[in-house]
Amino acid sequence: MRRMQPQYASENEAGHLPRRTPRLIAIGGGKGGVGKTFVATNVAVSLARMGHRVVAMDADLDGANLHTCLGVSNPEVSLADFVAGRLSEPEKLLIQTRESNLLLIAGTHSNLNQPQPDKARRIELLRGLRRLDADYVLIDLGAGSQPHALDYFLVADEGLLIMRPEPTSVENAYSFLRAAFYRRLRLAARGYGVQQLVDEATDQRNERGIRTPHDLMREIEALNPVEGRRLMQTMRAFRPRIIVNEARTSADIKLGFAVASVCEKFFGFKADYLGYVNYQNEARESVSARQPLCDYKADSDAAVYLVRIAEKLAGVPLGGRAVR
Repeated sequence: MRRMQPQYASENEAGHLPRRTPRLIAIGGGKGGVGKTFVATNVAVSLARMGHRVVAMDADLDGANLHTCLGVSNPEVSLADFVAGRLSEPEKLLIQTRESNLLLIAGTHSNLNQPQPDKARRIELLRGLRRLDADYVLIDLGAGSQPHALDYFLVADEGLLIMRPEPTSVENAYSFLRAAFYRRLRLAARGYGVQQLVDEATDQRNERGIRTPHDLMREIEALNPVEGRRLMQTMRAFRPRIIVNEARTSADIKLGFAVASVCEKFFGFKADYLGYVNYQNEARESVSARQPLCDYKADSDAAVYLVRIAEKLAGVPLGGRAVR
């Protein structure tokens, strides 16, 4: 698949639209196999078919497969070239997909000794993504709570947390949110001793008895009331959005509301339940066929729900029609 400069279907009569700052959407989760790439693929395609300029980036350099789900074989360039310094600008990594409004930054050919960019390169990458001529940049994160995944999740304009209705997935989702909460606090902390408190709290068996984010915020406020109030405002701006994938029962569907309630009660921040995708064999078949579900089985319930999620992200009223 050859590399291409952005070619969008929704260009004006002069041949281009004015460049704008794209909206970054990070798609993560605490556990592998929950469907992050599946959701990223179909949401990206759905947004593109609404007429938006979309870039989908595979940040899972340890197990990249977004290109496969989008039907792109053997990408010539990838994010690994940026990490290694062979290419300096994200726009040089763009690959045209089958969808005219959708470009890809693949994650293939990573260096096993340094698969992820260090902190300085991550900052450069995020700045470069903000300069892309696009409406949306979707970042498909790797599994787990590694610093690079948390940083993308925290810096993005939207952080989508994907989970499946099974105990291990839910446990790992809570671990991911807890890790993101503490990392955001630590990066924002300024007052004397506050960062040390956050560091202690990351150990769930710490001697201070800090077991929940609420416990931590009380300790911070007792140490430095002004800093405590400032950090509380910072945390209120942290609002992840939850998607339940492969829902089979009404209890599975309600899981998103339960997780959102726990976030507010124990973590001290609000989370939005963005929607669910029901379990269907066609979803797994579409991955094997290297096609988005919205192509493989566009009239399936799961495909319809994925389009609805994309519409919510784009602010389209329910019932709005995507442009094909």
